[in-house]
Amino acid sequence: MSNQLRFSSLRYLALGLALGFLFSVVAVSALASPSDPRLQSAYRFQQGGWTYVHLEGSPSDIGYQHGYLLAPEIADALAAIRLFDTHQTLRDWKFFRKTAREMLWPHIDAEYQQELQGIADGVKAHGVDLDVYDIVALNAFEEVPDYYVPWLNKREKQAKAPKLAAPGNCSAFIATGAYTKDHQIVIAHNNWTSYLAGERWVIIFDIVPQHGQRILMDGFPGVITSDDDFGVNAAGIMITETTITQFEGWDPDGKPEFVRSRKALQYAKSIDDYVRIIKEGNNGGYANDWLIGDRKTGEIAYLELGLKNTPLWRTKDGYFVSSNFPRDSKVIHEETSGFDPNDASSSMNARHARADELVQRAKGTIDVEMAEQFLSDHVDSFEKAASNIAASNMAASNMEKAQPNERSLCGHVDASARGVKEWGWDAYNPGGAVQGKATDSKMAANMSFVARAGHPCGADFLAADFLERHPEYSWQKPLLRDMKAGPWTTFQAGQKASQ
Repeated sequence: MSNQLRFSSLRYLALGLALGFLFSVVAVSALASPSDPRLQSAYRFQQGGWTYVHLEGSPSDIGYQHGYLLAPEIADALAAIRLFDTHQTLRDWKFFRKTAREMLWPHIDAEYQQELQGIADGVKAHGVDLDVYDIVALNAFEEVPDYYVPWLNKREKQAKAPKLAAPGNCSAFIATGAYTKDHQIVIAHNNWTSYLAGERWVIIFDIVPQHGQRILMDGFPGVITSDDDFGVNAAGIMITETTITQFEGWDPDGKPEFVRSRKALQYAKSIDDYVRIIKEGNNGGYANDWLIGDRKTGEIAYLELGLKNTPLWRTKDGYFVSSNFPRDSKVIHEETSGFDPNDASSSMNARHARADELVQRAKGTIDVEMAEQFLSDHVDSFEKAASNIAASNMAASNMEKAQPNERSLCGHVDASARGVKEWGWDAYNPGGAVQGKATDSKMAANMSFVARAGHPCGADFLAADFLERHPEYSWQKPLLRDMKAGPWTTFQAGQKASQ
């Protein structure tokens, strides 16, 4: 079969399967009063465009609660991921299930095997026909298509394989000491991804595990870790990350990233703990720059988690910004496929420049309100620099016009004719910043953060209007939905639905 015919066959198969999953979601009944004792302590409610879910107990109980309470969302999310991943990789869902069963499952800690099985049991009890390998494949939706598949294609010498590149998603910063208003830690992050996935990335998880620390994090339906990643734990650890652009590397004997990141947030009591746990069994999948804070000490750290190189920086008086640019020269030269740190026009470097500018300008006044503005920023630093050269006599503030695109901290790649070549994102790719979160040491002490669903700037994405202008993305039509921005909303561990 020709590559083109195979592509078409997989595309239509994916569309059919996706629609089938949607029909299964429709068939799921509304949540009834659960009689199962495993569900007695669990609950969910809607607020500000988010679904807040409280889970507690043993690993299998937490999984069951997760699967049961979010069954419709999990079926819908899996349909979207299945459509996207099979389209991008030209591999069918059987491949992803086989990878989950044979490569990932044997390297998952028993605790998280029980939780994943619990999710599968919970969705099935609520009428959705998925099994544990569907759930594992869903949990690996960042690392398998973007890290394992390129490694496998190269190993198998797949000459006609699609060109896949590890994407670089998210904008973030962490600051402490003299940089912040109260000399406490402030951390902020907006998640960049496809709108297909991003519109669904609106879960707030409050998890009280049998062992380890209580967790408050944002997340994706059916996934046991935050995965974008933003969270706090009861021991005072505050974390986020952004992806390393053009990273290459995979260890088939390593532990899945979704397990290591969940375990680190659940069990870390210090920065050293977090670094040790996230590095243990590193498989190279979903390679990220981790921003880590410890509210107890006021110290912050930046871990560049390559597979061969894992440099760590830390300070009690300073800041780190992150926007998908590798920082360490050895990581750049040994573990990326040619990342260019000197290309000021790239999304990664333009956002790096703007992030540094904003944090340095706000030195001594950084707080959560400033973080919200940072995550919403629309200045294109590359165009601004060019404009300043062309009109050097104009006030700098006049150059800071809103240009929401792939170079702004609040990303709108769907507005860019350039796309992002380093990630394999074509012109007007429907992706960008899909939500934002921020917190500080005081809020983290109360297990709390603010979050905004949809573009952090407050703009709405309207799927029908976009597809009319860009029919080249019509393959997403069955599942691409509007992404409406909600308000900035405060969430806290143990929160109940507002009356």
